[in-house]
Amino acid sequence: MTAQLDAGTRRSVSPRTGSFALSGTFIAGLVIVGFWIACAVAGAHLVPFDPYADDLMNALGPPSAEHWFGTDRLGRDVFSRVVVGARDILAIAPLATLLGAVLGTLLGLVTGYFRGLVDGTISRFNDALLALPTVIVALMALVALGASNATVVVVIGLLYAPLIARTVRAAVRAEREKEYVAAAQLGGEGALHIMLAEILPNVLPPIIVEVTMRLGYAIFSVATLSFLGFGIQPPSADWGLSIAENYALIGGGYWWTVLFDALATISLVIGVNLVADGIERAFAR
Repeated sequence: MTAQLDAGTRRSVSPRTGSFALSGTFIAGLVIVGFWIACAVAGAHLVPFDPYADDLMNALGPPSAEHWFGTDRLGRDVFSRVVVGARDILAIAPLATLLGAVLGTLLGLVTGYFRGLVDGTISRFNDALLALPTVIVALMALVALGASNATVVVVIGLLYAPLIARTVRAAVRAEREKEYVAAAQLGGEGALHIMLAEILPNVLPPIIVEVTMRLGYAIFSVATLSFLGFGIQPPSADWGLSIAENYALIGGGYWWTVLFDALATISLVIGVNLVADGIERAFAR
């Protein structure tokens, strides 16, 4: 009887897939993100000037045919720095998101599959973390641990893990009641196998959407921490750091020293969100 039940009902439901090619939002987001990835990978070999070389004789020059985005307070070419500045933020934010995704998925699987004390304890801890402002907690952690790229990755990843865990937990709780899970339990499969081999493939769509959305938030968080002086450190051309170094000049009319870095940050976040929206719509079909 158990064998018949196992053969008849124990099967995983394949995640739904959509047609990304037909999604205008997905394509637009992919183009934007792809452009900045190309800048991060090859930008240093394509820019017309050394983004780190000071040229005080040409400091605070407005946009021109030679310097498309003008120069900053040290005479550095703003265009070159904007292009190269994509490198650090696109290295740190995805790593932080990946860390948060792995931890959040594991926590979500455990809290969604198990009930009682395990679910209650971990969920209450996650709720307590979610009640705290992300940037404030990150600042406190970075003050205590010291600002470095590795620390930023760990701090942001740990802060985003509860958010991802909440989404995964809800999806797992819905899947746990289905017949293929009951069949696996009757077949003698262990909890770890059921969570990873049976349930996880069926909750991938909401995980993918959630992780993509968190990547946009992570980019903004990294830029914010750099602006406040606790993220990426000099001499990086990071956008948030460049804005912090030059924002006091806006009052003097030197708007170009800040505008293009701000637009770069905004465009990357928008691009990631468009990709997430396209993926969500595809899975919803």
